[in-house]
Amino acid sequence: MAPQHRSDTISPVTSFGASMPVWVDEEVAALGHGPVGDGQEACTVLMRLLNRLADRNMREGGGGPFAALVRDPASGEIVTAGVNRVLASGLSSMHAEVTTLSLAQARRGTWDLGAAGAAPLELWVNARPCVMCYGATMWSGVKRLVIAVDGPEVEELTGFDEGPMPEDWIGRFAERGIEVETGVLREEAVQVLADYRDLVAGGGATLYNARGTGVHAS
Repeated sequence: MAPQHRSDTISPVTSFGASMPVWVDEEVAALGHGPVGDGQEACTVLMRLLNRLADRNMREGGGGPFAALVRDPASGEIVTAGVNRVLASGLSSMHAEVTTLSLAQARRGTWDLGAAGAAPLELWVNARPCVMCYGATMWSGVKRLVIAVDGPEVEELTGFDEGPMPEDWIGRFAERGIEVETGVLREEAVQVLADYRDLVAGGGATLYNARGTGVHAS
């Protein structure tokens, strides 16, 4: 899919945004009530959901193989779930973490998901945040971050430029009261990223790195 360029000099652009495909909410609804706590059941059910969403998103051309959700571990409520919508929206910032956190903030009516008196919320993602989403997560107010793939495989398998992450990125989160857990259903998540690599190689997906360094789908 080639990038779309507009030369509209008549009507100024005064708003922007992204919409989630209907199948995201359908997948969440199919779970029923989400699992309570952070035990093995929650890890398996929630991360497997994200891997399914990430896989479907890349195959339908909405964006990269990335999905996220915000949840209340005490009640099991999945507040919101989202996927990467860079290609669907034409906006480079519409990563899964950004869309999901933004939806959660809109639903809760606050920019601080960790405000005093609010139930502690978690962000779950199938791959480690890039440098932009690292900041978005830090400032969102979530108290815990759960990740499937957190190593160099993210860049190595997908070809994305993830940006200059701090070496001690987990420690920087901890300094701000954000707990990080990694490696949840890691091998399944790695397979999704590997499938994306193969999809790009076969011309079936767009690798949307900036400044002309990406690869467009056939």
